[in-house]
Amino acid sequence: MHYFLSLLLNTLLPVLVIAGENLSYSVDGKTYEGYWIPSKANAPSVVIIHDWDGVTEYEKKRAQMLADLGYSVFAVDLFGAGVQPTTTEDKRKRTEELYKDRVKMRKLISHGLDAAKAKGLNVANTVMVGYCFGGAAVLEFARSGANLKGFVTFHGGLATPKGQDYSLAKGKYLVLHGTADTAITMDEFASLAKELEKYGITHEMISYGKAPHAFTVWGNPNYREDADKNSWQRLTEFLADSFSNK
Repeated sequence: MHYFLSLLLNTLLPVLVIAGENLSYSVDGKTYEGYWIPSKANAPSVVIIHDWDGVTEYEKKRAQMLADLGYSVFAVDLFGAGVQPTTTEDKRKRTEELYKDRVKMRKLISHGLDAAKAKGLNVANTVMVGYCFGGAAVLEFARSGANLKGFVTFHGGLATPKGQDYSLAKGKYLVLHGTADTAITMDEFASLAKELEKYGITHEMISYGKAPHAFTVWGNPNYREDADKNSWQRLTEFLADSFSNK
């Protein structure tokens, strides 16, 4: 009930509910614009990485749902201020540019964290969450050895690029996937599980039956309410556990 009440409020009452602000910062002379919702001082933080649409109302609503749970939330921007591609060609072009330049991808995430840290993001007590392309970016940052509490992907890219591995990875991992996803196959899902096990990474991986790619995206033909609700519930549990003193 809490999930759908929060979603309803964020959809129907944005002026009253959303307390976030756009956060601009510069990387190599280019302006990027994330979205920041603060909580109390030193509150646990969640960083969201967008899908191939850029930072849109979707990320902002997800951010508010997390802020409602008491977390400071930052949606990092990997495309540039105001860039929200609408055609498949443009979306593919922008994501492929970053897939081909993994150093740049990591740098953009890192600089985004620095900008949010200046506003109060508690980097030492942060979990990073990504959707689709953003899920692949989350795992890319994780493989760099980023010292965060945890890493979560929703229907994200799971393949490890040639020459990379999880030998430097820290934190815990939650992978939420659709069994019916034809863009990211169950073979890739299984391969990631084997990799994480090989390097002794604490992980949990869940696949939702009949859930295709982008199953959490409201308004998308692939949206599946049951998988969305259940995966969000598991995220909230993962966050609570990650930020506990266990």
